[in-house]
Amino acid sequence: MKVAFIGLGVMGYPMAGHLKKAGHHVCVYNRNKEKAIAWQQEFDGDIAATPALAAEGCDIVFSCVGNDDDVRQVALGEEGIFAGLPKGSIFVDHTTASAELAVELGAIADKNEQYFLDAPVSGGQAGAENGILTVMVGGDEAVFERAEPVMAAFGRFSQLMGPVGSGQLAKMVNQICFVNTVQGLAEGLNFAQKAGLDTTKLLETIGKGAAGSWQMDNRGKTMCAREFDFGFAVDWVRKDLAIAFDAAEKLGADLTVTKQLDGYYQEIQEKGGNRWDTSSLISRFEK
Repeated sequence: MKVAFIGLGVMGYPMAGHLKKAGHHVCVYNRNKEKAIAWQQEFDGDIAATPALAAEGCDIVFSCVGNDDDVRQVALGEEGIFAGLPKGSIFVDHTTASAELAVELGAIADKNEQYFLDAPVSGGQAGAENGILTVMVGGDEAVFERAEPVMAAFGRFSQLMGPVGSGQLAKMVNQICFVNTVQGLAEGLNFAQKAGLDTTKLLETIGKGAAGSWQMDNRGKTMCAREFDFGFAVDWVRKDLAIAFDAAEKLGADLTVTKQLDGYYQEIQEKGGNRWDTSSLISRFEK
């Protein structure tokens, strides 16, 4: 297929690369052109000067940028994705953004006789680099079925969660669950270290039981070593949680404990840990 990828950050850069490796014709756009040139040199794809030009003639246009405002910047206006996307083609947004934005973009696509899927991902930088992301999708089933085989280039599992906006709501649940898991792991490992336990043996043992999790398998040892350079940064998780808190207020959902954890992440920011990864919650015990 002819596809475009808009946004070459820590996630988008390798995701676009996997599309090229899968044999698709890929054109990229990035606000920092130097990053686009580096991608082109590595993967031998095309570069466009605007999102609209990248979208021209494409079957699917993917985007992965920072937040709602960034999505609007690359999607709307004379130079935006919708301006260049052919009728009948699909715009898939992998940005973690609000469900309201997804509904807004879906309505624009309908008006333009285009299609839209909100499709935030889970798996972090490592998942993007290894092509094993989990994709939570909102949109029409027939459109999802067209896009899913292409997303398989960078996603090991994609699931249609419901109509447009459902992918973003599912991602909010993912973020709520994982930060609570990280905090439990941080408290447990701090306890283990205070007790003088061999944490390597401990993780190997309890990881096979009811306490086991992806976070334990992938971040347990690095948390014990106080290594926090593994991709998904504190700044970004707080952005994601803010989206979830806004939605929870509208839904009447209780996120009391998650709000407390957001405060913990704020503490980490205040001591300079903005770019530490989310497992840095354990650092709070060192005062």
